[in-house]
Amino acid sequence: TPTFFSILAILILKDYRNEEAKNVSLQAELSNAQLNALKMQLHPHFLFNSLHSISSLILLDPKRANEMVALLGDFLRQTLEHSNDQIVTLSEELEFLRPYLEIEKTRFEDRLTVEINIEPETLDALVPHLIVQPILENAVKHGISPFAEEGRIEILSSRTDGRLILCIKNSRNTEAAGTETNGRGIGLANVRTRLESIYGNAASLSIEDEKDEDYKVEMSFPFLTTREGAES
Repeated sequence: TPTFFSILAILILKDYRNEEAKNVSLQAELSNAQLNALKMQLHPHFLFNSLHSISSLILLDPKRANEMVALLGDFLRQTLEHSNDQIVTLSEELEFLRPYLEIEKTRFEDRLTVEINIEPETLDALVPHLIVQPILENAVKHGISPFAEEGRIEILSSRTDGRLILCIKNSRNTEAAGTETNGRGIGLANVRTRLESIYGNAASLSIEDEKDEDYKVEMSFPFLTTREGAES
């Protein structure tokens, strides 16, 4: 026969599990809210720049203007297809970035070079959707756009000790030497907050901003794949 204390223990355990489920739900809602806020912050700025470039090219270079329209359409299509995704594979994230990067390369022509060095074993790793793009936009805004000379952006990935390492570098422009890069803006703060909300203390974001060196943003979080997630 159940005793008073055993019934009380069962009720306490039930309340604990209900509370735990609520916390998980609230955490998911918070992450979704942050993702939506990021999209609202990112897309208007990017669309404004893209449309401005297209309007400037319509008379000067109609072919390039048409190419940018097609790339922008591709970008918007992928945005709609993944509008509810919180987590995607790194391969999917890179595919989402492709039209964005192509548009930026079209905007800046020879002033922007993009290098992508991804270890093949990391392509199936799960990453928060739109976690890379704000960092790229930060690199374009502060490392490419203000200067007349050529700049470079590099995206790298690796797997180390069960963790996924994502690194975004942009070359330090000689015109910017000795000046403040303002690299800790709202975009990077949003990325840091999202990583913490999803992975807690298991994620980190570091910034290296040394004179005469590349500006470097590095993210690190647990290496998980769809298969591993299904087994957990």
